[in-house]
Amino acid sequence: MQATTRRARKTGSSGAQTTLLEFEPAAIPPAAGNTIIFPPQDVFDTLKQIREPVAATILDPWYNKGYGGTRPDYHEWLCAVLKETARVSNHIFLWGFPQIVHKALDYLPKGTKLVAWLTWYYKNCPSVIRGWRSAQLTCLHISRNKAKLYPENFLNHAQKERFENGKMRFVPGPPSVIETSLLVGFVGRKEQTGHPSQKPIKTIEPLVLMATKEGDTVLDPFCGSGTTGVVCRDLGRRAILCDASEEYTRMTEKRLGVKRSTLPEPAPILARDQPSKRNPTRRTRKMVRKRK
Repeated sequence: MQATTRRARKTGSSGAQTTLLEFEPAAIPPAAGNTIIFPPQDVFDTLKQIREPVAATILDPWYNKGYGGTRPDYHEWLCAVLKETARVSNHIFLWGFPQIVHKALDYLPKGTKLVAWLTWYYKNCPSVIRGWRSAQLTCLHISRNKAKLYPENFLNHAQKERFENGKMRFVPGPPSVIETSLLVGFVGRKEQTGHPSQKPIKTIEPLVLMATKEGDTVLDPFCGSGTTGVVCRDLGRRAILCDASEEYTRMTEKRLGVKRSTLPEPAPILARDQPSKRNPTRRTRKMVRKRK
């Protein structure tokens, strides 16, 4: 799929348009118009493409334990990812093993806070380790200090009517424990894609509901098999997806029925546009004096 060099636009509540991406995909099928898939690239390259804040970002990197390998500077790397993500996102959801990801709380980006420590609880882990069997994964909900939450998205029909009529003293939120099974064996067979650590839709859905309203944009730079894209499509949100793996990018394309967009090459700097190395403002000063 080809892409134009125009910039994609995001319409705010005031009706004004603001720049969201550096490019706009062309000829996306109407059914996939709210989903953009980047070609495989590093997470920092993806984050640099975002020019205006998105409502929420799902960060689900490998966990520096077990599948995906390890790296000695994992926490420093994760700190840098968090810092760059906070530049472009109102809400951040960081997944990981609790004994590893908790260290991120020691270096939260300036202007952000921990909203909630979420736990995904599952009973069907097929572990062969002798002793305690893993049954949980952590998701840290981090946000900018004044980012809005939408607990009303979890209300039933009767509660929504009361809420809209101003008859609710408070809006009850969902529990901080998400209980749903791992996608292994015959469990969630229809949802399985072949990704080795695929998360169920039910683990991503409450995150999107709490941090966004319909029409908002969600970014997932570690999209894996595209679960975030499925959730956003079903809930009427926009999704920007990317993964460093070519295999997983193809998996996401197939699952969502959306072809990746082509990033434009950066425009070359013409010789006449390059400032003088000796004195870049000298010519400008001369022109100003002549005008006077």
